[in-house]
Amino acid sequence: MESLDVPPPVVILDQPQLAENIGACARVMANFGLYDLRLVNPRDGWPQDRAWASASGADWPLRDAKICGSVAEAIADLQLVYAATARPRETHLPVETPREAAAALHQASASGLKIGLLFGAERAGLETMDIALCNAIVTVPVDAKFRSLNLAQAVAVNAYEWRATVLNAPPAPFLNVAPPADQATMLGLYEHLEEELDFSGFFFPPEKKPSMIRNLRVALGRARFTDQEARTFRGVITALTKGRGRTLARLALAKGADSGLTVTEMDDDTSLTERET
Repeated sequence: MESLDVPPPVVILDQPQLAENIGACARVMANFGLYDLRLVNPRDGWPQDRAWASASGADWPLRDAKICGSVAEAIADLQLVYAATARPRETHLPVETPREAAAALHQASASGLKIGLLFGAERAGLETMDIALCNAIVTVPVDAKFRSLNLAQAVAVNAYEWRATVLNAPPAPFLNVAPPADQATMLGLYEHLEEELDFSGFFFPPEKKPSMIRNLRVALGRARFTDQEARTFRGVITALTKGRGRTLARLALAKGADSGLTVTEMDDDTSLTERET
């Protein structure tokens, strides 16, 4: 599913305290395709070089950030706003997870509404009166033993869930993999393996051989080998076979030494000859 033309939510940071946190928020916004950043009364003023350093190159949300004097001003042009908070407040707003909120925000944005996510200051979070200006609450289902989330982490979780609504698929480089091997290649692999296993006495008792072969083929088929992987696996079988020949040669050598015979080894074929006396 891809709908990258749907405008993403505005991110509003209410009274952010640390420039580094603002920069980190810009960084995760850029990671997930969000770009409209609004800052309500940043504690240390704006702009701040430390924010750019923390953004690690995600300059555009910082460069275009809008400074507002209140939450009301920051959300004035928005039509659906979720307030991010982990603390129960004296409000009767709907409460949703980031995934549920992202779905609702996506639907609203696709229908032409302007949407936003409001985050509170690092230390105190959002004021009840500011939450009351919003349409719903979004809260991350963190473990009850430790509910504290860094500001940028909270933005990241919500930004990720938004991104999953507009591009719910792996990036293209992860999709450019070799196709599975054709069935002729796989049959060659099956028969090669079965021949060596048969020679080694693996199929015992004999009446169970058909079911054992079937189970082996099903297991290998589930792996969906590429052509290269199938060839590699056959190389493994060949290497093990040659290793078995060398093991047999060493055993024969030891046996020959005990019985007065010598071993002549040529091309992995082992023959015994009588030692001259």
